[in-house]
Amino acid sequence: MTTQRPFVALESTVISHGLPYPQNLALAQEMEAIVRRHGAEPRTVAVIGGELRAGLSEAELHHLATAKGVRKVSRRDLPIVVARRLDGATTVATTMWVAQRFGIQVFATGGIGGVHRGKGDDISADLQELAQTPVIVVCAGAKAILDLPATLEYLETQGVTVVGYGTDEFPAFYSRTSGLAVDVRCDTAAEVAAIWRAKQSLGLPGGLLVTVPAPADMEIPAAEIEPAIAQAVAEAEARGLRSAEVTPFLLTRIAQLTGERSLRTNLALLHNNAAVAAEIAVALAAA
Repeated sequence: MTTQRPFVALESTVISHGLPYPQNLALAQEMEAIVRRHGAEPRTVAVIGGELRAGLSEAELHHLATAKGVRKVSRRDLPIVVARRLDGATTVATTMWVAQRFGIQVFATGGIGGVHRGKGDDISADLQELAQTPVIVVCAGAKAILDLPATLEYLETQGVTVVGYGTDEFPAFYSRTSGLAVDVRCDTAAEVAAIWRAKQSLGLPGGLLVTVPAPADMEIPAAEIEPAIAQAVAEAEARGLRSAEVTPFLLTRIAQLTGERSLRTNLALLHNNAAVAAEIAVALAAA
């Protein structure tokens, strides 16, 4: 008798909008390989020709990595890309929604969106999705370009439990610590699985946010990265960028200002999160 391995969802915006070719394709393949090495099956999420997909072929991954005009798809965009039979790369929020539609409980990403600095009205759809969609999201915290205290406050208001995986502090994406406390620390995948099962048994809506510090040898301490973040944020404000325009600009500009060091950290934490997500999926399947 064969037992089907548990699934881990992976997003596709990092393929179509995060990195240039061929680095984007290599990352997608590496993420899938890491999930498999840790006992689970990867399911990269995207929209292909208007069809929701949880699991892509090598040809489809290559298409997303090279095609022009692949739309970045948040939840509000789904009806458009489906009706017009377009190709779409899914954000954190949309990947969550598609994952739960396909029965996938665990999703690995880099960092979630949140409340933007100095703009309390500019809030990522990721936070509301966490409040309503039952998926475990494994990440390195919210992107450090954001207002982290305000982001945590929003999550608390929405009833989203924040787990620190091997840490008592909320990771700050590039940096392992932020000085901000998580709701609970878990040191094993089994502990995370137990909290998820308890949440489900209580009938509570929404997801679980599992935050994993970047690998120690690849982190950029907050004191080192903050000047680059502050400069990039100031430049974005001077350009009048808003909403979906802000994050891609900031991440690209920070990579330029740090001599690609931030990019290397980003890749390392993505790999790490994929491994942790697979271990959590395996622990859930073993229950």
